[in-house]
Amino acid sequence: MTGAAPTVRGVDPSDLSARLRPVAEPAALTGTGVAVVLVVAVAATATPALWRHLRLAVTLVHELGHAVVGVAAGRRFTGFVLRGDASGHAVTVGPARGLGVVATTWAGYPMPALVGAGLVLAGAKGWAAPVLAASLVALLVALLFVRSALTGLVVLTVGLSVGTLWWWREDPVQQHVLVGVGVVLLVGAWRHLGSLVGDRSPRSDTGALAHLTGVPAVVWLVSFALACAVAAWAASGPLLAPFA
Repeated sequence: MTGAAPTVRGVDPSDLSARLRPVAEPAALTGTGVAVVLVVAVAATATPALWRHLRLAVTLVHELGHAVVGVAAGRRFTGFVLRGDASGHAVTVGPARGLGVVATTWAGYPMPALVGAGLVLAGAKGWAAPVLAASLVALLVALLFVRSALTGLVVLTVGLSVGTLWWWREDPVQQHVLVGVGVVLLVGAWRHLGSLVGDRSPRSDTGALAHLTGVPAVVWLVSFALACAVAAWAASGPLLAPFA
């Protein structure tokens, strides 16, 4: 005996396109929903036991930021590593000098904030489902470039979380989780940036940029802060709108 295909939260499992479509009429973020998301996100980043794990996700975005911009600049991405102290390293191959390597090196620290703002805006506008699908594809590709066990574990954990949230589609849940993750990345970007203040190591991103360009490291640090500030400003619109 056969019958209609079962549905998962109102979505036909055989209809893949239904899981890729944005919400036609996204529900507006509510004050209560945003308040809960903000409290949970800030508490998670402020709790040392949770932050030890979450900061690896921020570093993941940081390193993939180097990779994506490097490839866009014509460089070849060969692999990346995340370490237990939340540091990391992405390797791109190309000219040792020039705008491409400068852009690639610069992209790391601002990227979590820029991605975080994008997630907040996507969640608020009803684009959570396609963004989650694109993120899942990006993480699957990133697995090909993993160069350590910890890195693979982090990518797999994030990928499984994203894939689960995307497959069992529940629009309000996707919306609020995406906004929450965006806030975590925004806060995490500022925390990572704070750890860079006073770091005069030539191996840091600011030190490398100073070596590549002759521009003082502090100028590059300010440029990171400005990019993070722009991202925070962009995300503040949908976050503050329910309270206006």
